[in-house]
Amino acid sequence: MATIIYTRTDEAPLLATYSLKPVVEAFAATAGINVETRDISLAGRILAQFPDYLSDEQKVDDALAELGELAKTPEANIIKLPNISASVPQMKAAIAELQAQGFKLPDYPDTPSTDEEKDIRNRYDAVKGSAVNPVLREGNSDRRAPQAVKNFAKKHPHRMGEWSKDSKTNVATMADNDFRHNEKSVIMPADDVLTIRIGDTVLKESLKVLKGEVIDGTFLSAKALDAFLTEQVKRAKEEGVLFSTHLKATMMKVSDPIIFGHVVRAYFADVYEQYGEELLAAGLNGENGLAAIYSGLEKLDNGAEIKAAFDKALEEGPALAMVNSHKGITNLHVPSDVIVDASMPAMIRTSGHMWNADDQEQDTLAVIPDSSYAGVYQAVIEDCKENGAFDPTTMGTVPNVGLMAQKAEEYGSHDKTFKIEQDGTVEVVNSAGEVLMSHEVKAGDIWRACQTKDAPIQDWVKLAVTRSRLSGMPAIFWLDPERAHDRNLIELVKKYLGDHDTEGLDITIASPVEATKTSIERIRRGEDTISVTGNVLRDYNTDLFPILELGTSAKMLSVVPLMAGGGLFETGAGGSAPKHVQQLQEENHLRWDSLGEFLALAESLRHISNNGGTKKAAVLADALDKATERLLNDGKSPSRKVGEIDNRGSHFYLTKFWAEELAAQSEDAELAETFAPVAKALDENAADIDAALVEVQGKEVDLGGYYYPNDAKTSEVMRPVATFNEVIDSLK
Repeated sequence: MATIIYTRTDEAPLLATYSLKPVVEAFAATAGINVETRDISLAGRILAQFPDYLSDEQKVDDALAELGELAKTPEANIIKLPNISASVPQMKAAIAELQAQGFKLPDYPDTPSTDEEKDIRNRYDAVKGSAVNPVLREGNSDRRAPQAVKNFAKKHPHRMGEWSKDSKTNVATMADNDFRHNEKSVIMPADDVLTIRIGDTVLKESLKVLKGEVIDGTFLSAKALDAFLTEQVKRAKEEGVLFSTHLKATMMKVSDPIIFGHVVRAYFADVYEQYGEELLAAGLNGENGLAAIYSGLEKLDNGAEIKAAFDKALEEGPALAMVNSHKGITNLHVPSDVIVDASMPAMIRTSGHMWNADDQEQDTLAVIPDSSYAGVYQAVIEDCKENGAFDPTTMGTVPNVGLMAQKAEEYGSHDKTFKIEQDGTVEVVNSAGEVLMSHEVKAGDIWRACQTKDAPIQDWVKLAVTRSRLSGMPAIFWLDPERAHDRNLIELVKKYLGDHDTEGLDITIASPVEATKTSIERIRRGEDTISVTGNVLRDYNTDLFPILELGTSAKMLSVVPLMAGGGLFETGAGGSAPKHVQQLQEENHLRWDSLGEFLALAESLRHISNNGGTKKAAVLADALDKATERLLNDGKSPSRKVGEIDNRGSHFYLTKFWAEELAAQSEDAELAETFAPVAKALDENAADIDAALVEVQGKEVDLGGYYYPNDAKTSEVMRPVATFNEVIDSLK
């Protein structure tokens, strides 16, 4: 029996799972397809790390490790929903909630000193940040806007803010001494084992590498970073624009929190000059954000005095971009609140504005310290200043083929990223004692190494050629000849393109800035261009272009053809999920849109059929795609407002349309016969079900937890209409 693994994740996607998954299970069962769940939520991953602290009843399996092994097999068919890539504040909040629920977990040790504390910290750090995606992504990424979604966006365009030629919005990035400029790279001539060291101190040993693998080393100078940030704080004040910083402190869980701390200390330079010794001694270095500092000040004898100094700095410094102006939450409050790949496109879509403390839009200086990819956003901003906002009714599309398999590039760098503790020379040494790369560094610098294996590179090139051939679109490899890593990739791309028939295809290589300019010129002409990128730009581009084209990145089809032959089907971004959960708790209205889930499920079913499984799966998939298109055209996507259709109502109509399409199709008589009474029952009760799903809204609800909600309570909230539930459950 074919099996689909449905992941249990976090926040709004998890809540939606309680409503949608029973439908998926019921419909799949009619084709003999089993649907199983694996818990890879933040809470589930935490619990899996500490079996020795839990009772037998509380212990959970390490589902992520299990799925990581499954992803390396041809049998894998995994639907992966968005999960929390936890920052330290999120980690601590989840731990506190689990402790309150009776799980005797240890506290997160900020400064571990004993062996026990170090072990605890290591276990928690294994869960922190991008713990999920690198494990599951045993293939490269194919992300694109389905034609039905693109057509709908053209007919029903989302709002785009107007741009002015005299806009002061800009990106600020480092001109030297950052990761991009300090990068060195080698292609391994043979399998080897490497050591990373500084002087007599070994930073990383027994690093296994394979022949053909691209190995990089680089560092960001703390001194250069501080000088750059000081200048940007001054610039924002002088230009009268909002100061904001855009990092990825979740995915880049080692380097970016450190950088975030530098930003906080630069903005509050006078405070740290006066009180730095006390603040740093208390662990209040800014890496966990301003909110953590405020919380920590309550424990200091002169905390009120220091808090007053922070308040004064906020009054006298440049205005900060706000995450929530009503609650006084600034851009610097929590490192995981402002994630670059989601925040920058949203700013560009909103006239280059972010929100100020008065809840008004304002031009912004977007500070992205490392220059590796910052130029992409500046190129789009300059184009908008010159040509105005993009027009969703006419603009083309930019799908993506992304190199991400087997922890490629920066997203696999976490265990090889170090805050340097001493001046010296960091060396990468092979087993013969030869130095492959070296960097002169100072204490406080951030040094990192990345790996990119040869097999994923070959697969990436193959996927790019395949997508270009199937779509008829030109494809551009976004590779920067000024970066050492990209120079090596350019060499390999040219080599591996020779292994494929590219006759008649338009496949080129350009720097990210030039590729951006070409792509947006074509977009404005209504033309389509595939962006073929590395791992970080894959993340950036699959938010940037969909948010401009569709209004959201949650409506993208995201397929990961796993290298072993299985499939991983991802369902869109989750950046706005926390606000959705808060609204549900306060108003019992979930505005989360599961469209990405519908698209992923159809591809998952199609994968079963295409790989020797039941042909009924293809019938289910085709009917689901038709139902999804009807859902869009009939305006049954979730509304933002309480008292209108929400996620649960959208699921009801998707179910109704899906059943009707299956009942009407002629390819499989058995399925048509099975779903005819289902479609009839849903149609006859549609008005009552629809009304009931709206009627439950407007009241507070108790889920029993945010990170680890109570199953019974959450199921009752997300499946509140017995009539609908009975029709679905009758199929099982």
